[in-house]
Amino acid sequence: MRFTYAEAMTNPDYYIPLAQAAEAAGFHSITVADSIAYPAESDSKYPYTADGNREFLDGKPFIETFVLSAAIAAATTTLRMTPFVLKLPIRPPVLVAKQASSLARLSNNRFALGVGISPWPEDFQMMGVPFERRGKRLDECIEIVRGLSSGEYFEYHGEFYDIPKIKLTPAPTEPLPILVGGHSDAALRRAVRLCDGWMHAGGKGEDLDKYLARIDELRSERDNPGEFEIHAVSRDGYTPDGVKRLEEKGITDLIVGFRNSYAMEHDTESLEEKIVKIKWYGENVIDKLS
Repeated sequence: MRFTYAEAMTNPDYYIPLAQAAEAAGFHSITVADSIAYPAESDSKYPYTADGNREFLDGKPFIETFVLSAAIAAATTTLRMTPFVLKLPIRPPVLVAKQASSLARLSNNRFALGVGISPWPEDFQMMGVPFERRGKRLDECIEIVRGLSSGEYFEYHGEFYDIPKIKLTPAPTEPLPILVGGHSDAALRRAVRLCDGWMHAGGKGEDLDKYLARIDELRSERDNPGEFEIHAVSRDGYTPDGVKRLEEKGITDLIVGFRNSYAMEHDTESLEEKIVKIKWYGENVIDKLS
């Protein structure tokens, strides 16, 4: 089992010392949240809160995903940066391929590209991208990022993108891991069909079991499924015995956080309080399992 420290919407000055503390405590990676802007008016719902409310995001600080990942990479030596998740189809895929490849190369392959579909039409509107057929658009974006991050000449001719034969240099010295988030069946199928892993956004334990069973079913249908990362959030992840149970279910990467990111209130926890929790987890869970 590998461990990922999750923190978001906190004081921007905290991210570097928190990443360094997580690395020292034995965490393998850190999540990096993604949000470009918050609309003044919207009827959209958030898929991971019970009532669909998204007002908890209003006024919360988000550093741009690639900027923050690069800053963390420069301040650490072993920690992997994992967007959780980058809203890929609202961005130009060639630019994302360049950003991800550059970051992976500079960090000695310590970057995994977690991607997903924004549930909000406003994200697409503000970026000048149609909201319709966003799932197919995401598929094409993933294929383009995959092809261009190889460092070889690559061309693509799809429904949404028509890219002549080009090469991006430098490329990562190892294949760029691409993970996809989402709980819909389409997201699970996309993860198995196009990606190197799946990212779970939390929820009931029985729902996670259903997602895992569906992923197993989908992977069993493939001729050569290969390795597959499963990043999950679970209440079982805070004791050594609970982590062992999750590992037996096939989870490879446990996402660990210490506060409710969906709270309406702004984060008032001090940096020192956060580091104490990171150290506690390292000593009481990671160290006991290593």
